[in-house]
Amino acid sequence: MLRDIDLSGFEKITAKDLPTECMVSSGHRACQGCGEVLAMGMVTKAAGPNTIVANATGCMEIISSPFPETAWKIPWIHVAFENAAAVASGVEAAVKALMRRGALKDRPHIIAFGGDGSTADIGFGALSGAFERGHKFLYVCLDNEAYMNTGIQRSSSTPYGASTTTSPAGKKSIGQHTQKKNLPLIAAAHGIPYVATASPAFYLDLMNKVRKALSVDGPSYIHIYAPCPTGWGMPGSKSIEIAKLAVQTNVFPLYEVVGGRFALTKKVAKPQPVTDYLKAQRRFRHLSDKEAAFIQQTVDGNLDYLQRLVAATNPEPAKAKKPKAKAAPAKKAAKKK
Repeated sequence: MLRDIDLSGFEKITAKDLPTECMVSSGHRACQGCGEVLAMGMVTKAAGPNTIVANATGCMEIISSPFPETAWKIPWIHVAFENAAAVASGVEAAVKALMRRGALKDRPHIIAFGGDGSTADIGFGALSGAFERGHKFLYVCLDNEAYMNTGIQRSSSTPYGASTTTSPAGKKSIGQHTQKKNLPLIAAAHGIPYVATASPAFYLDLMNKVRKALSVDGPSYIHIYAPCPTGWGMPGSKSIEIAKLAVQTNVFPLYEVVGGRFALTKKVAKPQPVTDYLKAQRRFRHLSDKEAAFIQQTVDGNLDYLQRLVAATNPEPAKAKKPKAKAAPAKKAAKKK
């Protein structure tokens, strides 16, 4: 169902007024080049200090809270793998109650962070339930495409052909043999006000999507591409380069869904071949030309489907028909004298 969404509270960020205060302090224990913590920092910069975070178990919880230390400058709750969305729902309900009593005047932003395992697998039911109930909070999936914290095991967000410790490539296996679960489309199917994909390689796009998501009345979802040098087999210095390649090859298109209307936010005029993306990561280097061609075909098909959704949800207004010109009256034959 298409509906108009009020984005009047959205304050656009430009390169000139970029927020500088990150709510995740330096000195955390993330791996060098971790795209996940970089993206999380961008999200909190856009949200600002008046924010409460529920963080599922995973890499970002481990690296930011080794007892007795914390890297968080804002209220932060560590929750189990499966219940970040449920806890965020409870926080939102508590905030409503406090505001009704007059005990809280300035409503805080509520953000839940989860990895792809927490989001696509273990916590999927809690996330769907929170969307259905309509709680006002932002859920951010930081997608590094496997269970990196516990040893690089596959998740349902692991892409086809990737080698992991539980889907290893070998003589009789190409690695992951199923397709990546399309979580943004699943979130959009719930009819929530705002859904988007984002990448730390395009920081203004990411941060403005966070601002939009926090401005809507109801739940919102942002799926962020989060390069993992350790799990993907690449130098930490290449994280942003790989993140850009994912967009430039259409492996990870950037788009948003506002009130059911799809829109591409980064159009790629001349896409690079998917092989440029695959060859840059050790997890894909075992793939044959035939398998790479199949992945290219899949990427092209997914983009075509997305473009069809854009066209279907943004129909062009019907052009008014011009009135037909009246035929000129026939000339009377001259009378003969």
